Amino acid sequence: MSVWGKLAGVTAGYLVGGIFGAVVGAVAGHYVLDKNDEDVAFAIALIALSAKMSMADGKISNKEFSAFREILHDLPENELKNVIKVYNLAREDIAGYDVYAKQISSIFQNNLHVLENVIDALFHVAKADGPVNKNEIVFLEKVAGIFGFSAADFARIRASHMAAENDDPWLILGLEAGSNLNIAKSQWKKLAAENHPDKLISKGVPKELLGMASEKLAVINNAYLKIEKAHKMKAGSGEV
Repeated sequence: MSVWGKLAGVTAGYLVGGIFGAVVGAVAGHYVLDKNDEDVAFAIALIALSAKMSMADGKISNKEFSAFREILHDLPENELKNVIKVYNLAREDIAGYDVYAKQISSIFQNNLHVLENVIDALFHVAKADGPVNKNEIVFLEKVAGIFGFSAADFARIRASHMAAENDDPWLILGLEAGSNLNIAKSQWKKLAAENHPDKLISKGVPKELLGMASEKLAVINNAYLKIEKAHKMKAGSGEV
């Protein structure tokens, strides 16, 4: 059974312990989740946080749920109902988004690859109904902080999703503007390798949830190409 089919049982767990009722024991440290449980926990967190993200700007849009569906890789139509059920339960839940963020952070502590994948998904939802506004940025920044990302890490992640607004390829690579081209090339290769779907799976990101991988990889590649092009233009003009 796929991770999506398992969500049917999770909705029953909601009645006895919130959306994370099915894995709350593991969150409390009672036992270690096996890989299947981790996949379900990750799916629940992604769904719940996306639902909360859709409410951060004070309005609910169908565009945001459509964007949420885009981040789910190969979601079978017959299992969509389970996802929608958890999504709606999360919207109705009185618990704040920080509760979900803390729970998933506890499960995937020290696995920043998985946690960054969640933030990537949330950015995608935030962009669905127009430019990301201040309240949404605050939401995303706080979730990133709960996950253990530094301000510099968040700036890099934010840039990879809002490059059109700041047009800073150096920030997308997490480097100081004007750094040595060899350093930029090395950082580009590092980030490209880390965000390759096969690498993400090896680091614990469930294969069903790789909808954002190709998009982010393209942004990273384009950032380096822009830096390389600018460097060649300067070299041609004799500036370097």
